[in-house]
Amino acid sequence: MAEHRTMQRRALLDAARTLLSEGGTDALTFPALAERTGLARSSVYEYFRSRGAVVEELCAVDFPVWAAEVEAAMAEATTPEAKIEAYVRAQLILVGDRRHRAVVAISAGELDAGAREKIRAAHGGLITMVVQALGALGHDEPRLVAMLVQGAVDAAVRRIELGAAEHSDRIIEAAVTMALHGVSRVSRQEPAGE
Repeated sequence: MAEHRTMQRRALLDAARTLLSEGGTDALTFPALAERTGLARSSVYEYFRSRGAVVEELCAVDFPVWAAEVEAAMAEATTPEAKIEAYVRAQLILVGDRRHRAVVAISAGELDAGAREKIRAAHGGLITMVVQALGALGHDEPRLVAMLVQGAVDAAVRRIELGAAEHSDRIIEAAVTMALHGVSRVSRQEPAGE
């Protein structure tokens, strides 16, 4: 019985990933989950009390796996520049992966404070690695620059997700080039007026 419930829970999470990757958070409804899994809608409520609970469990399951893939790519890099490139490239390559697409949809949607904090904590380890790489490059404010690099990654993710006119490979290369050349030129600039 417990194994059957585990399988049904996994099926519900898989259906939720598909719904999120196809239609964003609006597509994630209990009737849609029931239809995708062949369960009665009342059965879905036996596993999850709310849509937020589904989202929170997906965050707990998928985000650490996705983050570990990015972290592994960064760990293989041998120079600070290569670590930054791996950080940008790995995230953008993973855009096509359903887990990543679900995480993007979740991140853009409504999350309770607990779920948002879990995502921030998992993402914090990646940002720390970027901060260390930027510090090794001599940046005075590596945390600020790391957040700006992530902003560029987020913009590239949205461009890929929207099916922009450029092929995703061009978007990835442009984001990597911007991050690498941007981080090499931002270092030690004096604020205007000083």
